[in-house]
Amino acid sequence: MASSPPPDTILRPINGPARPLSQFLTTFHLVLVVLDPYTHESAWIIETAGRVLTTFSQADCRVGWLVAGDPDGCRAFLGPWAQRFSTFSDPDREMIKSLGLERLPALVHLGMDASVVSDAEGWHPREWRDVTEAV
Repeated sequence: MASSPPPDTILRPINGPARPLSQFLTTFHLVLVVLDPYTHESAWIIETAGRVLTTFSQADCRVGWLVAGDPDGCRAFLGPWAQRFSTFSDPDREMIKSLGLERLPALVHLGMDASVVSDAEGWHPREWRDVTEAV
């Protein structure tokens, strides 16, 4: 089960300056698909996760990718998906560790106070559905 990260944890967009998590939560909740580009499970879930993010891209939340890699690695791993949604680079896994995630891929819904509203670790369709229903 994920834990709530400190609001001052730094998020690093691949196309912008690094800022504290709290600055990404000023208006909307944040829904992240968290991936490890060095695992088979994260690679084959990209299309499915992309459909999930597409579904919620017009909802009252921000959606995006959090990838355990540098910006160039994020772009290479996600391909065109890196441009469709906010993409955050986490090469040192600082944000992933602060979330307490142990299995990737994961889907995490953060509230405006940086608390974890719901999460699913690993690819378990029913658990991912539970997270999306909570959004």
